[in-house]
Amino acid sequence: MSDFKVIKSTKQYHEYVTIHKNMWMKPTSENEDDRELLEVLIDKWESENLQHTESDPVELLKFLMENHGIDATQLSKELGVNKSTTSKILNYKKGMSKYMIRKLAERFKLSQEAFNREYSVREENPKKVSKKVKLTVKNKARKKIGTKKLVRR
Repeated sequence: MSDFKVIKSTKQYHEYVTIHKNMWMKPTSENEDDRELLEVLIDKWESENLQHTESDPVELLKFLMENHGIDATQLSKELGVNKSTTSKILNYKKGMSKYMIRKLAERFKLSQEAFNREYSVREENPKKVSKKVKLTVKNKARKKIGTKKLVRR
C-alpha cells in the first residue's frame, strides 16, 4: 500500500489523477485499496476546489472530463442525453438544462451550483436562422392559399 496523503496542491492533484488513471488501466486486487483511496482523495479535492474556480460551467465540465478520462460520447451515455446535445453544450451553442446540471453534479460529486452559473451561449448564424424562418412562413402561406376553396355566388 502506498503513502497517499490529502491533496494540498493542484500539482499533487494532477499527479494523483494520473496515478489513478494508470491503476484503472491495469486493475489488480493488489492496487484495489490504493485505487479507492485515490478516488476518495481526488473527489474530496475536486469538491472543495473546483466549484470555486473562476471558469464558467462549460470550462469546468471540460476540465472534469479530461481529468476523469471521459469523452463526450461516454458522458452522453452516462447522463442519458444524446451526443448532439452534449456537443452543443461543450461548444457553447446550448445551455445546460436543470436535468443535466443535476446529473453532472451527481456524476462528478459537486454541488449543483458549480454548473448552475451564468455563461454566454453563442447564437447560431443569424442570417441562416432568419432565412429558415422566412422560408417556413412563405411555405405555410402557399399551403393555405392552395387549400382554400373558391366559393362562387
